[in-house]
Amino acid sequence: MTPAILVLNAGSSSLKFQAFELAGGLRPRLRGQIERIGNAPHFLAKDAGGAELASVELTPAEGRDHSTCLSFLVTWLREKAAGGMTLAAVGHRVSHGGSTYTEPVRMDAAVLARLEALIPLVPLHQPFNLAPIRGLLQARPELPQVACFDTAFHSTQPKLARLFGLPKHFFDEGLLRYGFHGLSYEYIARQLPSVAPELAGKRVVVAHLGSGASMCALQDGKSVANSFGFSALDGLPMGTRCGSLDPGVVLFLARERQMTIDQIESLLYKQSGLLGLSGISNDVRVLLRSAEPDAQLALDYFAYRASRELGSLAAALGGLDALVFTGGIGENSVEMRARICERASWLGLELDPAANQAAAVRISRGQSRVGVWVIPTNEELMIAQHTARLLK
Repeated sequence: MTPAILVLNAGSSSLKFQAFELAGGLRPRLRGQIERIGNAPHFLAKDAGGAELASVELTPAEGRDHSTCLSFLVTWLREKAAGGMTLAAVGHRVSHGGSTYTEPVRMDAAVLARLEALIPLVPLHQPFNLAPIRGLLQARPELPQVACFDTAFHSTQPKLARLFGLPKHFFDEGLLRYGFHGLSYEYIARQLPSVAPELAGKRVVVAHLGSGASMCALQDGKSVANSFGFSALDGLPMGTRCGSLDPGVVLFLARERQMTIDQIESLLYKQSGLLGLSGISNDVRVLLRSAEPDAQLALDYFAYRASRELGSLAAALGGLDALVFTGGIGENSVEMRARICERASWLGLELDPAANQAAAVRISRGQSRVGVWVIPTNEELMIAQHTARLLK
C-alpha cells in the first residue's frame, strides 16, 4: 500500500480529487471527480498522464450525497487503484477562513464549527466544502485533515484595500474585502522566482481567468489588492456570475421588480456573466466559435472589464512591471489574452503574437515595458504541500 495525500475540492454536486504519493516527495498519482452527486452520479479517475483508470456509474446509495461518494472514493483508492493506496491525510479546499484563519489549519470539531459559522458569507460554496470534512471526522476521526483557504493569501492586504465605504463598525464585525482564488495566487507567487527571477520584488498582476475569474496585485510575492470583494460576485464578469455591480441594481430588483433574495441570488450567481450577456453559453470556447453578435458582446465585455481591473490594480501597486495569465482561460485562450493585452497596451504591454499563439511562457516582445507571462496554476499541489507540512 502506498501512503498518499488526498486533495478534495467539493462543489454543490461534484467532488473533485487528486492523490499525491508521499514516498520521495509529493508525486501526482491520479485525479478525477464524482459529478452529478444525488442525480445519476458518475465516477471518473485518470492517472497522472491523463489515461482513464475508471469510469463508473454509481448506484443511488453510493452517490446519494457527499458522504457516500467520499466513502466510495476512499474504498476505490484502497482496493481498486493500481497498487492500492492508504491515506496519510486529506487536504481540503475551503472557500472562506474569515478573519480567524489566515493559514491552513488541522481540522477538528471545534474548527469545523467556526467554519460553519462563516456559511452566510459564502452560502453557495462553504457548505459543500465542509461536507466531506464533516463526514470524515465522523467516519475516520483518526485521519488527519487540513483545510486550506482561498481567502488566506489575501490577509496581507493593507486595511485600506479591505474597507468598504460603510460605517466602520461593519468592518469591525467582519464586513470587508476578503478576496478569493488565494491558493492559485499563492502557487503563482511561489513559481515566479524560478520562472521569472527578474520579477523578484517587482509589481505583478496575476489574472486567474476561468469560469470563476479574478485578478490580484502582488508586491514582493504578497497580495496587496484583488478584484474580488466580500463575496465571489465582485470584480470581473465570470461564466455565470455578474462581477462588479452597482448595489442600487439589487435595491431596484427587490423594490421595483419584487424579486426575492433567493431569486436575486440565483440571478447574480447562476444566470449572469458570459451566459447572461450572450444568451448562449458560459464557455469562452463556445462563444469564440459563435457568429452571434451577443456572443462577441459578452467576450468584448469580459476583455473590457479585465483591462479596466488591470488599470485599477496597477494604480494600487503604483505602477506595473508584469502581467501573468493563469486559469483555464488565461492558460489556454490565445484570443482572450490578445484582446485583454490590446486594450491594456497603454500600460506598456506589447504582445508577441507568435509567442502568444505558441503559448510560450513569456508572450510579450523583448522591448515591452511590461512583461506578459503565462504560468499554469496548480491549486491541488498547493493544498498537498500545505497538508504535508502540517502532517509533519
